[in-house]
Amino acid sequence: MKQSLQLRLGQQLTMTPQLQQAIRLLQLSSLELEAEIQEALESNPLLERVEDGNEEPSGDNGSAEEPPPLEHTEAAADENPATGTEEIESGALQNDDIPSELPVDSAWEDVYDPGYSAPSAPPPDDDLPAIENRRFQEEDLREHLLWQMRLTPFSETDQAIAVALIDAIDEDGYLRASLEEIREAVGNEVELDEIEAVLHRIQNFDPPGVGARDLRESLILQLRQLEPRPPWYDEAMNLLENYFDLLAGRDFNRLARRLRLSTDELTEVVKLINTLKPRPGTEISPARTEYIVPDVIVRKVNGTWRVELNPETQPRLRINSLYASMVKRADRSPDNTYLQGRLQEARWFLKSLQSRNETLLKVASCIVERQQAFLEHGEEAMKALVLHDIAEAVGMHESTISRITTKKYMHTPRGIFELKYFFSSHVSTDSGGECSSTAIRALIKKMIANEDVRKPLSDSKIAGLLAEQGIKVARRTVAKYRDSLGIPPSNERKRLA
Repeated sequence: MKQSLQLRLGQQLTMTPQLQQAIRLLQLSSLELEAEIQEALESNPLLERVEDGNEEPSGDNGSAEEPPPLEHTEAAADENPATGTEEIESGALQNDDIPSELPVDSAWEDVYDPGYSAPSAPPPDDDLPAIENRRFQEEDLREHLLWQMRLTPFSETDQAIAVALIDAIDEDGYLRASLEEIREAVGNEVELDEIEAVLHRIQNFDPPGVGARDLRESLILQLRQLEPRPPWYDEAMNLLENYFDLLAGRDFNRLARRLRLSTDELTEVVKLINTLKPRPGTEISPARTEYIVPDVIVRKVNGTWRVELNPETQPRLRINSLYASMVKRADRSPDNTYLQGRLQEARWFLKSLQSRNETLLKVASCIVERQQAFLEHGEEAMKALVLHDIAEAVGMHESTISRITTKKYMHTPRGIFELKYFFSSHVSTDSGGECSSTAIRALIKKMIANEDVRKPLSDSKIAGLLAEQGIKVARRTVAKYRDSLGIPPSNERKRLA
């Protein structure tokens, strides 16, 4: 094969470390961003956080000052060797505050590991106040059952069976393993009758209904433990033991005939059953509350909707001018090279934070401008909006809009919503306009909330009612939207009154 030299022209997009960092910061939530900032503070001595009460004046215009030029840093260090920090707040930087290109004197990988991931949550601290440490001290259902088991006289074999049974009970309080599987876990020499006997003892533990194998058994266990016995107890027990399938199917007419009860009497029986817990285990292991800190705050001032970044989520960082003053222009010593590299990386980081804040504010403002009807009138006035619409309005790529709206939340007078919530597909109307899927869901929810519980609306009926309002939606689309709202079908929504 003959070897030859060829010259080719081409274009290639190179992802610089600065661009990679800026893109990564865009998609981080406020909690993940805080972890990223903490990592940068620990690895870069030229970055520091501005603490409350430790701020210094930054000029008449209130803007942050640039670090001193490298040519004068040596003299500045001699004049003021001990004190001085300059503030560069990431939320108040201007585009020309930080040079777009800086000399590269250190490798990016020296500080930022490409395989870095946000650190996990710190272990619980016993010194935290009770309200902050409470979530780590909550007793789960398994511990609650084991505590009761230790207070109950069990033989050594029965105790091993009880532990196996408790391990097979899920967070809802139901036994999710068969008795045969329990026997295999304990040992085949144990009889099924012995396992059944231990299970009955566990089913008398707190909370009532725990250890049941299905909903019917759980409701019966809870009903048996009611003391004193309430009115309609016998009828409710008869219904659960013999006619539970009719109750599940909402066939109240047949149920009344079988129980020989009038409609009003059957209503009282069903009300008693409705007081029972379908998931008894959640009484001991409640769902943990996750608090959301909004990134953007929207409020109406003098008839105009104003958008601003939440100051609680905006990091206040600056470059330590004492370390920056130690950087010397022509010095190529290892210490000076290290400081030059860290100064450059600190500037990159602050510029990336500034870009993130500006992009978030710009996108949020555009969303509010497009969705003012929602802010004024609610979900039914939500307009159809897709990522392309915002990308075209702000002059950015759709992928950038997707990143900046992921895990970012907006506080409005109507509540806190993820920015993704304001995007939805559309359905054409008879008048030639568009109706967003969010608005259609709101209409479906409103119709079902106002329906006759004795004759709930079917999906076809809802589609017909929407068509009367000029919105053409197929029955299967209505069913999909209804499922997304967590609303059961019409036969499961039927009530006696």
